[in-house]
Amino acid sequence: MTLLPATGAAFALAANASGTSDGSVIERSWETPDAFAVIFDRYADDIHRYIARRLGSDIADDLMAETFVIAFQRRRRYDLSRPHARPWLYGIATNLIGRHRRDEARRLRALSRMASLPEEREKQAGPEDEVTGAAETHGPLAGALAELPARYRDVLLVIAWGELDYAEAAQALGLPVGTVRSRLHRARAKLRRALGGPEPTISTAPQKGTDHG
Repeated sequence: MTLLPATGAAFALAANASGTSDGSVIERSWETPDAFAVIFDRYADDIHRYIARRLGSDIADDLMAETFVIAFQRRRRYDLSRPHARPWLYGIATNLIGRHRRDEARRLRALSRMASLPEEREKQAGPEDEVTGAAETHGPLAGALAELPARYRDVLLVIAWGELDYAEAAQALGLPVGTVRSRLHRARAKLRRALGGPEPTISTAPQKGTDHG
């Protein structure tokens, strides 16, 4: 699966290099709350995109806003030793998505049914799509994702669509790295079996070149 650019990650790395890490911004926001707007500016688009891919655009605005409200309320509990806030924010967003499990599965199944219609296949298919963009969760893949246990789907999609590496996914989901690796392996195996062929083209390789364990 072709992933969208990790704009938030790139921003965070550049910010850290210039001495304005997410941790330092969050610490400053303890006394100057308006400073937290920097975190919103850096990551709001990424969080919105992730939620929209999982639940649809109708609910993405509200859950993205709620993600940052919760993050702001919890900012004094943020671990300042972690310079990048992306995993923290994706963890909050994923927890909020968890309140809509049935909606997510229902949406995926609906996309799968729609893709079976000839006219919809013609609309969706494009050489640039592969399994992303307009067709990223259509067809058999959407149906297979709908049937994954939620704990596997969360790991798979926070890595594939949130563009987190194993260590970041573990931090986001509050899991040991070994559990992330195990659930990802099982999720991919279940997708292979469901699709009755080779591994689907949904990239779940860590984006930072290391799995940290």
